[in-house]
Amino acid sequence: YLAFCQPGDTTMGMSLPAGGHLTHGWHVSITGKYFNSIGYGVDEKTHLLDYAAIRSLAKEHNPKLMFCGTTAYPRTVHFDKFREIADEVGAILCADISHIAGLVVAGEHPTPVGLAQVVTTTTHKTLRGPRGAAILSDNQFAKKIDRAVFPGLQGGPHNHTTAAIAVAAKEASMPAFQEYARQIVRNAKRLAELLTEKGYTLITGGTDNHLLVIDIFKSHGVPGKIAAQALDKAGIVCNYNSVPFDTRKPFDPSGLRIGTPAVTTRGLNESHMKSIADWIDRVIAAPDDIKSLDRIAGEIRELCEGFPAPGLCDSVNEVGARV
Repeated sequence: YLAFCQPGDTTMGMSLPAGGHLTHGWHVSITGKYFNSIGYGVDEKTHLLDYAAIRSLAKEHNPKLMFCGTTAYPRTVHFDKFREIADEVGAILCADISHIAGLVVAGEHPTPVGLAQVVTTTTHKTLRGPRGAAILSDNQFAKKIDRAVFPGLQGGPHNHTTAAIAVAAKEASMPAFQEYARQIVRNAKRLAELLTEKGYTLITGGTDNHLLVIDIFKSHGVPGKIAAQALDKAGIVCNYNSVPFDTRKPFDPSGLRIGTPAVTTRGLNESHMKSIADWIDRVIAAPDDIKSLDRIAGEIRELCEGFPAPGLCDSVNEVGARV
């Protein structure tokens, strides 16, 4: 934003309720307060990105900067279509691949490199590195972005984080990382199938990537916040999340967002997704039953003891299992 825009300039990004991120111009974010942000969404029936509607909005508002990328969208993002739209209106295209960077690196999702002039990503999530970020750009924009970072936004580099990002990048270049990314998608697809069989309403009907968005209120009458809190007590960490065209408030929404990168890192595969789906279903059936949640938590601890988090010593894993 600082590299390319002045306060009040028109920008465009996916709206938060449709699956976009706060930083893509949502009104409660500084990115929505400082700029004239236009939000695009998804088709009301399919919940897929509506590229024709996005093109119409772009032609109507002529944004200076356009973001493509999501935070709660379980399908493939077609960066080539976004570039066509951006070119039509003379916008700079920024692809935010924070959630799918690991999948992009491994070839499990199309890459925006060569299509978007700017690519941004966090270095954790599917890239599985430290909490940090990276910006890639065409040469013509590099100097503007560098100046926006320093002195525009930050002063001192965190060299320990930079070193850890280098380690993560090295790991991501290895064949084992490709298998990890493939397994993430296989696990997500299998979990989607199992939950669908149990009667859960999945946004877009399934997934192409690492995450599922479930309209838990529509299928089971349980608000997303209550479901997420109950799942957390049982040992399944997810987050309550708005769904497209949600009738509930953002802090008490209808949906859940669940991802498979963490369980995949621990070594779980498709065969384990049945247990996870069964646990989710048992929690949703009785979210207030503390004894049931405790039993499920014990079962989950037992499974996790056989799949310790990589890099942790046995003594730490023993403590973690007891906790």
